[in-house]
Amino acid sequence: MIVEKPEAEIPGVKMEVVEQEDMKISRVSIETSQAAEQMRKLMGNYITLEVPGLREKNSVLKERVSQVLARELGIITGLGQDENKTVLVVGLGNWNVTPDALGPRVVGDLLVTRHILQLEPETLGQVFRSVAAISPGVLGLTGIETGEIIQGLVEKIRPDLLLVVDALAARSMERLHATIQITDTGIHPGSGVGNRRFAINSSTIGIPVFAMGVPTVVDAVTIAVDAMDKVVASFAASVEKESKFYKVLEDLDAEGKKKLFSEVLTPYNGNLMVAPKDIDVLIEDTARLIAGSINASLHPAIEADDAAKYLH
Repeated sequence: MIVEKPEAEIPGVKMEVVEQEDMKISRVSIETSQAAEQMRKLMGNYITLEVPGLREKNSVLKERVSQVLARELGIITGLGQDENKTVLVVGLGNWNVTPDALGPRVVGDLLVTRHILQLEPETLGQVFRSVAAISPGVLGLTGIETGEIIQGLVEKIRPDLLLVVDALAARSMERLHATIQITDTGIHPGSGVGNRRFAINSSTIGIPVFAMGVPTVVDAVTIAVDAMDKVVASFAASVEKESKFYKVLEDLDAEGKKKLFSEVLTPYNGNLMVAPKDIDVLIEDTARLIAGSINASLHPAIEADDAAKYLH
């Protein structure tokens, strides 16, 4: 295991990178408003697990990732062994659309205990935290902003913190179904596909809000740009780098490439999202992994190694 603390290029940003044999953990802390503006992110903490092997059928690796994820979630939330706090888990997304069904699938695999601790606390017999969970659907199905539903729930059941799970849109092909992200800055439902709406964060909800997400789709423009970059790299490594075609491609910057392919995709408003053909299996496996890590992180009685026993 290699631990690095690279010098951040932007003042007010702290970074730490932990590299293991088959995964990389990046921790970024944005501590000033100036740094947040430069990075185009909110002030707060961001944890990213990069695990290319998540796309493969590797149960041993996924068990290790679940353990690491449970540990990182426990650190960023600060829950520790304090079982007296109530946690509300919200699975965002549309359960009728497989690439967007990660949140609802995770909620379906969680060990929810709030009702048991209220009605029959002796049933559990071990140290379990009060956990409630819900999948509120999406605006197109309910006619209600997800944030408004969550506000009402928080006001009624008064949890100590909120954990939101959602599917994300990848910014590069390498990150598709290969990264898991955690942040304490909340989330904007639908922002990955251009539907930036009601923010779900500590300012709007009134309690600490943590978000977890996995990129499950990638837009066609990103695929095309990545493909063009590989073509350019291939030309640069050959004698054909003197060709006019290569020079035209080389002169295009990132924004130019995006603009070019967005124009090609005009019939789709430049917003054509693509998912892998085995998306059903990927969503099911990822949901179980995340649910197991959440169970282990929220319930002191559950060891990360035993999280799978508590899945429905």
